[in-house]
Amino acid sequence: MSKFVVRRVAQMILVLFIVSVIIFMGVRAIPGSPFEREKPLQPQVIERLKEKYNLDAPVHIQYLDYMGDILIPRLESGDTAATFAEGDYLINIQLPIGEHGLYFRWMNFGPSYRGLGSRTVNEIFRDFLPTSIQLGLASVSVAVAIGVPLGIIAALRRNTIVDYSAMGVAIFGVSVPAIVLGPILRYVFGVELGWFPVVWSAEGFPYYARFILPATALGFSSSALIARLTRASMLQVLDEDYMDTARAKGLHERRVILVHAMRNSLIPVVTTLGPLLAFLLTGTFVVETIFGIPGLGRYFVTSFTNRDYPVIMGVFMLLALFIVVANMVVDFTYAWLDPRIRYS
Repeated sequence: MSKFVVRRVAQMILVLFIVSVIIFMGVRAIPGSPFEREKPLQPQVIERLKEKYNLDAPVHIQYLDYMGDILIPRLESGDTAATFAEGDYLINIQLPIGEHGLYFRWMNFGPSYRGLGSRTVNEIFRDFLPTSIQLGLASVSVAVAIGVPLGIIAALRRNTIVDYSAMGVAIFGVSVPAIVLGPILRYVFGVELGWFPVVWSAEGFPYYARFILPATALGFSSSALIARLTRASMLQVLDEDYMDTARAKGLHERRVILVHAMRNSLIPVVTTLGPLLAFLLTGTFVVETIFGIPGLGRYFVTSFTNRDYPVIMGVFMLLALFIVVANMVVDFTYAWLDPRIRYS
């Protein structure tokens, strides 16, 4: 088990390194400059900005400096904590060492070029990432709550009207994107019925009610994928010999389905949940726009049009980290779902 963990951590580091190189070089291949404005800046100003943000250095030097600010932690004394001059760090921990204390600082993703240094990428993360995480978790919860029961029911009632109806709902979910379903839900349940807030800032509703409509719009299409995977996997498991053995031992049919069949049939579903969660954390631009949600999704899109290199790098590195960590957690979950799986 320990060898497997070490191997997976090494693979995770390698994947993040490759992603960082590809994205760092790729964003600099985008035509245009991050300092383009409707009112053009003077060439002398642009040159000073490039010098300030180290954009006049060779690309490999820019990459090493950027990754160094992210990966290399710093220790600074408390008497200089009020005048930190080397950037905004995502992790700031005060250590009870010395007369003024010591600060452990780590992960500086740099300033946003769009704000010309007035705002950092870490500030964007702190302000908007928590909302996106909550919305992403709510969307995955909706997808699982709809998709798994739908797939199980369809498998247990194979080739019946129940099966056809469940798969019809799944096909509808795949066919109707969030950009269509979101306004429909907003109009019906927000405007006409008044059950949920129409926009994020609406008053008179509990905080959790703000997530119901956007999470449903995001999670419904994903629930269709989960339903189809669950049905296919459940049908395969139901034909296994150990299912007949469980019934021959006199186990109740409900226990056979819930304990033996469903547990093993969830392996393909769990495999998709990791990348699905990472996508929902950053792929929510349309839903955030429809419902006025202050999330990270709009920065993920507008950073490309603004050629804001640090924001693009920060969001992509965050997305890659979510994916590799989620996949590693999924691998550890396999052994719990299926005791026959062993790590070596």
